[in-house]
Amino acid sequence: MEEKERLAQKQYDLMTKTPVFRLLVKLSIPTVISMLITNIYNLADTAFIGRIGTSASGAVGVVFGFMAIIQAVSFMFGHGAGSHVSRFLGQKDMESASKIASTAFFDSLVVCAVIMILGYVFTDELVMLLGSTKTIAPYAVIYVRYILFAIPAIVTSFIMNNLLRYEGRAYLGTIGMMVGAILNIIGDPILIFGFKMGIAGAGLSTAISQYIGFFVLISVYLRGKTQVTISPKYYLRSVKATVEIITTGMPSLFRQGLNSIVTVLLNSSAGIYGDYAVSAMSIVARVVFIALCVAIGVGQGFQPISGYNYGAGKYGRLRKAFWCTVLLSTVLVIFISLGLLIDPEFVIGRFRDDPQVIMVGARALRLNAYVLWTTSPCMVVEMLFQSTGRKLGASIMSVFRSGALFVPVLLILREIRGIYGIQEAQPIAYVISAIPAIFFGVHYFANLPRKDEE
Repeated sequence: MEEKERLAQKQYDLMTKTPVFRLLVKLSIPTVISMLITNIYNLADTAFIGRIGTSASGAVGVVFGFMAIIQAVSFMFGHGAGSHVSRFLGQKDMESASKIASTAFFDSLVVCAVIMILGYVFTDELVMLLGSTKTIAPYAVIYVRYILFAIPAIVTSFIMNNLLRYEGRAYLGTIGMMVGAILNIIGDPILIFGFKMGIAGAGLSTAISQYIGFFVLISVYLRGKTQVTISPKYYLRSVKATVEIITTGMPSLFRQGLNSIVTVLLNSSAGIYGDYAVSAMSIVARVVFIALCVAIGVGQGFQPISGYNYGAGKYGRLRKAFWCTVLLSTVLVIFISLGLLIDPEFVIGRFRDDPQVIMVGARALRLNAYVLWTTSPCMVVEMLFQSTGRKLGASIMSVFRSGALFVPVLLILREIRGIYGIQEAQPIAYVISAIPAIFFGVHYFANLPRKDEE
């Protein structure tokens, strides 16, 4: 126990005394790497499966919507528990932090079981609901069955990764995510082409890599490398505790859940024009997420700083960390966007060598790259609210940013401008969503105490 206390004091000093910008960079690097790794192996699936055919490539985009739902559940439990964990650790209360973390971990397994059972029973209906066309559906059914099998590993890995991040040990979580990603990238070509399994090989590779990544992450906790302990003895058989985790993590559920709805709506809207349009927009969504995941990664590096210092009553550091995060994430997104603007046709062509896919995808990618920088302030305000326990504000921000604006914009533009409107909807929604973010951020800091607590 003395070792745990020594570790806790060392981490407390790191989070509350290290110069803010240096600490932000230190915590952001592993979270950005983790986000990039996750996205890179998603892109690897897209690239390898794209060599099978346009319909198979479209299936990846369709199943991506389902994976967004799984991630929504993961982030709900991970961020919901993590927000409490960072504040408890800021108050030097390790036992309460372990209880909330263990409760989130074991509650999530129950939800995983329900999703798996329903998914296997209604697989055919699921892929059509996700926006599949009749020609894409056979590929999507095969792929999604492997994803269903991997759900427990996917969900609990995301939860452990987020708990490590909120504890200020994101680098430990990155190792587990990196192992899974590298194995998936290696396994894809071997199983898809070497064993001639086609899209089933991509699904099997994903499932195997997710379970190996899970075992790497759980070993970190079993070896006592963390302040927080995940164990059945700390599990709170309390509806109140579960509700508290879920309500705090609700912004993440809204964010990822709405992303899934947006993906489904985008697939169904593009599907009117053919498989090439579905393939193009799904490729664009994944490429754009590279830029977004950098901003998200920096924001996730900010969250433990925010939670720790808010819990410790160090409001001056919280203010400084917020502005450093906005500046750093915006600059990085602009840099990546400029890279995408150099030759968007080349970028799309790396995933599917189809002239129609390239034509539709390149214009959509170019439009997104122009305005991606506006997403950074929105994300940071949302993460500020969530990490400091402002549940309602975080939920509202999440709804605005993730889909409440995009859905009506898409529905209107697709009727007025057809395929052009589908390409233009997301960039327009990004710009509009920045307006409420500015209002919420100004209001938050106007009401935050000016002086630190003793």
